[in-house]
Amino acid sequence: MKRAFYWFRNDLRLGDSPALQRALRENDEIVPVYIFDEREWEEDEWGFVKTGAHRTKFLLQCVSSLQGAVGDLGSELIIKKGDVAEVFKSLKEAYSCNTIYFEAEHTFEELQTENRLAAFKLIREEGKTLFHPDDLPYGVHDIPDIFTSFRKDAEKKSRIRPSLPEPESIKSPEIAPHELPTWEGFPVEAPNLDPRAVLEFEGGIEASWERLDHYFFESKQLGVYKKTRNGLLGEGYSSKFSPWLAKGCFSPREIYEEVRRYESEHGANDSTYWLIFELIWRDYFRFVAMKYGERIFWKSGIKAEGPGIQNKRFFSHWLNGSTKDPFVNANMKELAKTGWMSNRGRQNVASYLVHDLGVDWRMGAAWFEHQLLDYDPCSNYGNWIYIAGVGNDPRPQRKFNTHGQAERYDPDGKYQRLWNNEILEFDL
Repeated sequence: MKRAFYWFRNDLRLGDSPALQRALRENDEIVPVYIFDEREWEEDEWGFVKTGAHRTKFLLQCVSSLQGAVGDLGSELIIKKGDVAEVFKSLKEAYSCNTIYFEAEHTFEELQTENRLAAFKLIREEGKTLFHPDDLPYGVHDIPDIFTSFRKDAEKKSRIRPSLPEPESIKSPEIAPHELPTWEGFPVEAPNLDPRAVLEFEGGIEASWERLDHYFFESKQLGVYKKTRNGLLGEGYSSKFSPWLAKGCFSPREIYEEVRRYESEHGANDSTYWLIFELIWRDYFRFVAMKYGERIFWKSGIKAEGPGIQNKRFFSHWLNGSTKDPFVNANMKELAKTGWMSNRGRQNVASYLVHDLGVDWRMGAAWFEHQLLDYDPCSNYGNWIYIAGVGNDPRPQRKFNTHGQAERYDPDGKYQRLWNNEILEFDL
């Protein structure tokens, strides 16, 4: 009887999972495991709990959904909270497993966690990108440092593999049912839904596909995505798939195939292409992280030196939405209250922090990590070093005119009025 662990990390789904399919193919039984890694709720160097309330709530919902899906296939999901290495050490004897299968990660802390599992045989499979790294026209360490060059090469010379179906069943040894941790086990308070939120983001496999079906096929908003994607108000200005992508509730390849289905039924246009274009951007930041490793977290990024100082007085105003810029303030308040901010807002507040206030960009990236529902280390830090001028940007400085941006994207001030009556007080 060959048996192994399957470790769900940020791939909280059963469909299109190369690592899970391999684990099932190579073993008679697998033991599905999810671990709430206690280090994700520790304070970082800036004093923020890494995983804030909004993301904790979303994650609990994702794991609950996964637990139900695993149960439907005839198994049980082991749910633990604690130190990853210690949890697997305790499970090793109970289930006689020496091998762990999982979806590959490439960022510093995730690799550190893997390094502490030296007592096990570790089997990784890529599953987070639209283009598989092996299908690129060059090795990951040779990818261009400019996105446009990468995109053109990938589109012309690479293929997108078809997604994998959900397994029909999961054979496991007898596993007792497990319960989710309670809120008392986390150093954050359960958040309330703000009625001004653009969407009630609910974590999980079912919710991710419900959102896709609504955006693509019920409302057909995909057909105008390129025109509306820079919006600020309402659920329909963009797909808002990123929280579910970050937790792997569905995969980029599954979304790509649904775009193609939409095009076959309703026609292709600039908007349908542009959603795929954004998935390629997401790929690119992951490949940049693979190429440069921990440098994406350095103050200097992938450049020779980094800008900014640690001015906590200015940073506090930015964080609390009490700067001299009402557009920046509105976006920061939306983030604090909902865990969400538009892409247009993110670029503006990041530029303002770095280029107008002169603050170390890493402080802003850490606050986003704490707050954002869709936090992903590659996308978050890739975007921050890009804006800060120490990443993959051919321009020497990507400074936004926030007043001009507000006039263009919030000309009647409706968005700013919606959020600027909120008073926030986060102590540093």
